[in-house]
Amino acid sequence: MAGHEMRNEEERSWQDGAFVIRSVRSAVRNAEIDGKCELDDTGVGSVIAKEMKQRKESLEDFVKGGRADLAAQAKAEMTVLEKYMPRQLSKEEIEAVVRNVVAGMAAENLKMGDVMKVVMPQVQGKADGKVVSAAVREILRSEPFQR
Repeated sequence: MAGHEMRNEEERSWQDGAFVIRSVRSAVRNAEIDGKCELDDTGVGSVIAKEMKQRKESLEDFVKGGRADLAAQAKAEMTVLEKYMPRQLSKEEIEAVVRNVVAGMAAENLKMGDVMKVVMPQVQGKADGKVVSAAVREILRSEPFQR
């Protein structure tokens, strides 16, 4: 579904949109080659999320460097990517996933890294890793978790 829509967007003459779509399609192809399999919608969503993250970081750098022209281009590219991003989980939804994972783990295994290893595959492409990390940290630091 997303691949077909991307091809349609690419066919349009809008320069930034076509460039962004070509770069995403290239990143998807590279991921498929690296993984030696065709990506499903979740995999494509992860690639799009990675592309979005790269543009956010670039935008921050351009703003810090006083490059308004490049910052505007990065914003335009992010606008195109947002059309294809999977729905992002809310903070409450992320916390619910984390609480479910923590509830299912043995009390002695409540280490940040162990919880993250279980949570991240469940929210892949639907949540920023920094937000997930903050939620895990907050829940693990909160009062003793009730199972």
